[in-house]
This record gives sequence, structure tokens and C-alpha cells, in this order.
Amino acid sequence: MLLAADVGNTNVVFALFEGREIKARWRIATDPRRTGDEYAVWLLQLLEIEGVKREDIKAIIFASVVPRANHNLTVLSEKYFAITPLIAGEGKAAWPFTADVDQPSSLGADRALNILAAHDQYGGDLIVVDFGTATKLEAIDFNGTYKGGVIAPGINLSLDALVGKTAKLPRIAIRAPESDSVIGRNTEDQMLIGIFWAHVAMMEGLIERMRAEIGRPAKVVATGGLAILFDDQTEIFDHVDADLTINGLAILAERANG
Repeated sequence: MLLAADVGNTNVVFALFEGREIKARWRIATDPRRTGDEYAVWLLQLLEIEGVKREDIKAIIFASVVPRANHNLTVLSEKYFAITPLIAGEGKAAWPFTADVDQPSSLGADRALNILAAHDQYGGDLIVVDFGTATKLEAIDFNGTYKGGVIAPGINLSLDALVGKTAKLPRIAIRAPESDSVIGRNTEDQMLIGIFWAHVAMMEGLIERMRAEIGRPAKVVATGGLAILFDDQTEIFDHVDADLTINGLAILAERANG
């Protein structure tokens, strides 16, 4: 079995794969100070609940946008599983696609995994939208080449800025507005409209511009925790794939291990 970990700015997602099938997944808040021993206490209990023994894990791969977490995950792998982990984007697990951009080395691991997985699973010209701490859009051509993208504040980041920089606006929960009206009748509704529909308008506008620039039909693949929420309110997504990033790790490990 393969143990994969995707370290994001907000959460670390662990997944257990048999081939390309996800058998279990777990999520823990990202904390760069969390040691390999602390990861082990948490993870080994979860594996036991699933009936998985330590020796059942034959390979480990992780990707990280939080460099300080890399050492601790390597300690977890080597100390508790006696496995040298693959690190996405490095060595045997180098990215197997061309990045036709000015600074290929600056491409985040999460974005690279989305590019790899989207091309592998959907093919053709693609635009990938990932709803994370930031909302990221990636343009991928039919050869799997990364052509560039967009990084915008994520919807929760936008809400944090709005609430944190004002004295009287309340904290609200992100959800779909109850109506299609964009004229709110109270403060909370006005905030929700401003955050939610502004994000939808941004995505729709950017995707329209990206498609025009690509010059060929491009399918849109959405991923990230809020993708399903937005899918109910717009017609711009061709596919919603919540596991796109973590599946990219399984694909990468498969390639690295031959």
C-alpha cells in the first residue's frame, strides 16, 4: 500500500492507496512544529482503526507547500515505517511534465499535482480551479504542458480580510446565498453576497478570458473543499474532483516506482 500526504497551508491530508484506489483518508491541521513522533502517535492509531499494519505500507510519498514540514514527515517515514519517502518534485519523483513559464521552479507542489492528475484523468486542453487558502487557476494544453495560471485570494482569506479590517462587520459562515438576488437587505446578507457572488464572478470572468486566450475548447476541472458549493451555483465546471491533488501523488509515485 502507498501512504501519501499532501501538506497545504491549512491542512495536511493523508491518504492510503491500493493502486490508484483510495482506501482511507485523514486530515489534520497544518503545524510546521508538529514532530515526526507526534504525527506517528496520531497516524498509527488511525491505521490500526482501519486494520492496516505498519508493514503493509510499502511506499510513502508526500508533497508540501510548507518547507518546515518536510523534515518531520521524513522522520515519520524513516523512523516508524523504515521507508525513505518520495518527495514530490524531487529526485525520482520529479515532475513529469513541461512547465512553459518564466519560473518553473516556483510552481507549488499542490498546483503541480493538480496539473499532473488533471492531464492524466481528463486529457485535452484544461483549466483547473483549486479552492484552497488561495484560489488558483491553471492552464494546461493537450500535451500536458503547463502554460501558466492565476493566483487569487481564496474565499475564506477574503472574508478574513473583510472582517479583520473593519470594526463592526460580523464573522459569517461561507455558504451559498438563499436567493440569486445580489441586493442584500441586511448586513450579513450583503457580506455573503459580496464574498460569494464576487468569487463566482471572478471565476467566470477569468475562465472566459483564459478560454479566449487558449483559443481552443478547454474543459474546466474544479477541486478543493468548496468546489461542490460553487458547482451548485455556476455552470462553468465540466468536472468536480475533490481528490485531484491527492490522486496526483498516487500517479507520481506510480511513475517513480516504475
